[in-house]
Amino acid sequence: MKPGIDEHTATTSSLDLELIRKYSIAGPRYTSYPPATRFEAGVERSALLAAIARDNASADAPLSLYFHLPFCKSLCYYCGCNSIITKNPIAAIEYLGDLAREVALVRPLMNRARPVRQVHLGGGTPTFLTPEELGILGRLIRDNFTLADDCEFGVEIDPRCLDEAQVAALKAIGANRASLGVQDTNPDVQLAIHRWQPHDLNRRAVDWLRGAGFTSINFDLIYGLPLQTRDSFLRTIDDVLELHPDRLSVFSYAHVPWIRPAQRQFERRHQLCTPEEKLAIFAAGHERLLGAGFIDIGLDHFARPDDELAIAQREGTLQRNFQGYSTAAGASLYGFGVSSISSTEDSYRQSHKTLEDWRRDIAAGALPVERGLILTEDDRRRRAIIMHLMCDRRVDYAALSRQLGIDVTGYFAAEISGLLDLEADGLLRRTETGIEMLPRGFPLLRVAAMRFDATAAPAGRHSMTV
Repeated sequence: MKPGIDEHTATTSSLDLELIRKYSIAGPRYTSYPPATRFEAGVERSALLAAIARDNASADAPLSLYFHLPFCKSLCYYCGCNSIITKNPIAAIEYLGDLAREVALVRPLMNRARPVRQVHLGGGTPTFLTPEELGILGRLIRDNFTLADDCEFGVEIDPRCLDEAQVAALKAIGANRASLGVQDTNPDVQLAIHRWQPHDLNRRAVDWLRGAGFTSINFDLIYGLPLQTRDSFLRTIDDVLELHPDRLSVFSYAHVPWIRPAQRQFERRHQLCTPEEKLAIFAAGHERLLGAGFIDIGLDHFARPDDELAIAQREGTLQRNFQGYSTAAGASLYGFGVSSISSTEDSYRQSHKTLEDWRRDIAAGALPVERGLILTEDDRRRRAIIMHLMCDRRVDYAALSRQLGIDVTGYFAAEISGLLDLEADGLLRRTETGIEMLPRGFPLLRVAAMRFDATAAPAGRHSMTV
């Protein structure tokens, strides 16, 4: 069996809506295992420091860096990100000073020779920063870390808050990939979600980025938004396809008003799609993208066949981290900024979610950790099999047994037996040598992964799988 996914299968599989209805339940997105909902507030900082020390024993181990820039000028009502709404012109420069202090706390704990393979600027809205502020951030990164010559340097961009000088500044600090927040191009939907964004702004942003030499452009879209219909969302997809993106992230709207109270107004105004309408939007969008030649990478990611993600999927080297699917195999993640998450081989830690708590710890010279987790051996074994399902869509028992040093079929005997219903419904195939997800099961990867999840988090703490 090939290590990756056959391209033809990945691009021509059809959706079985009845099966999706049957199995669409609330579950983790598995950007980590255990999921972030299982991180603990009482984790010992000494244990996290020891994990960082173990992670930096080798100078060859690759790094991925994430910088959370939380500021936005206005609130998008659907948003579930950790953002701070402000128009204060000095907010960013003050924050950059705190970021520098946080880097100064963490950097002595790290092996400076380690190559940085990926950098990602997320938010919030990284383009809240002025060109001068972006330059300060770039110098902070390059003065403290060793960026590989082929480093993938990505930035999330709000086309409403972008000018050509910012694009030039991003390029000057090394950015070469951009992810544009679009969500939907329909004016009625934009008004409902409080995100007015004429499509001309998207066109202009792409022109600037391509002109500056950015090598990869992604669009973020969301299905299931208020007032969205099947036809309106197809028009959104057609609009962005005209701009020739390299990748698309097509997210399911996560309605979590207990976390994001602004979403409650969608219920009061009766603007939400029904589950059936949302499923129809998803199916139509999926079909349109495959028809346009994109590869279904998994969950919400689509890429052109010659894109690095599609190649990694075919070659069995695809990875998953807190930014979604990635090609940075084996890289530890070090996050900086409020609410950022870091991960090593055997630990996770998340910074404080409020600016005040984050700043308090930094000022005291302490790592600004709100929650974390030291992984058990069982956690690491379950993470391995879950990530193989999520990335490779298959598990090779012999290869995984060698990787983990155990008999996988014996260790996971109950879980493998528990896949019987998924097999009967044609979502996957079990053989003597492994597990293989079938095309009908591709949209339900999370459901298969959940069968190996021992955390049993309450359903209300996660979004729906589709």
